[in-house]
Amino acid sequence: MKLYTYDPAPSPQRLAFFMKYKGIEIDTQQIDMMAGEHLGDEYRAIVPEGTVPALVLEDGTVFAEVIGICTYLEALYPEKPLFGSTPLEKGLVSSWDSKVLTMLFMAVAEALRNSSPGFKGRALPGELDLEQIPELAERGKKRLMWGWEKFDKSLADGRRWLAGDNFSFADIDLTVCAGFSGWVKCSPPEDLVNLQAYLARAREEMGA
Repeated sequence: MKLYTYDPAPSPQRLAFFMKYKGIEIDTQQIDMMAGEHLGDEYRAIVPEGTVPALVLEDGTVFAEVIGICTYLEALYPEKPLFGSTPLEKGLVSSWDSKVLTMLFMAVAEALRNSSPGFKGRALPGELDLEQIPELAERGKKRLMWGWEKFDKSLADGRRWLAGDNFSFADIDLTVCAGFSGWVKCSPPEDLVNLQAYLARAREEMGA
């Protein structure tokens, strides 16, 4: 296997923390996104979408989505499970991770990709180039702040982790997203005490 990634970016961070938590090591090559290497012909010959991270297997199979890579690695390295151990846990982890991605990650991406000069003409990742829409940047920030409040209320019941008693990939994604939100200056407000206490626990668990 070979992993193509770019450590500072949020999606690579999701995978990096997953691998660190489970003690997985893979031959890795950095793809410099700041230099536009992910959009070059050489990398796009491997990953047409031009996204990172990507995992290439010995038989040529390419996983270009974090969830696909992590699901594959979870099956190979089941110890310290991050997608749940029981049917109930698995369902809860998937449900909470979906909420993190749709309510928070997509909101940050909407705000960032529709306002940053670095994404001019590339408001969405992938092969389709689209122009920025400034109004969507503001909408993304409103969605994000609403999302932080919703997650804070969800954590008010005193649970330790999103999906229950066991740390999971949903917790990794939420913690990475909290850092990512700083890119658009919409980090979780300090007065959301349930969320802030949770993030402190999660960062300690992840060694972040």
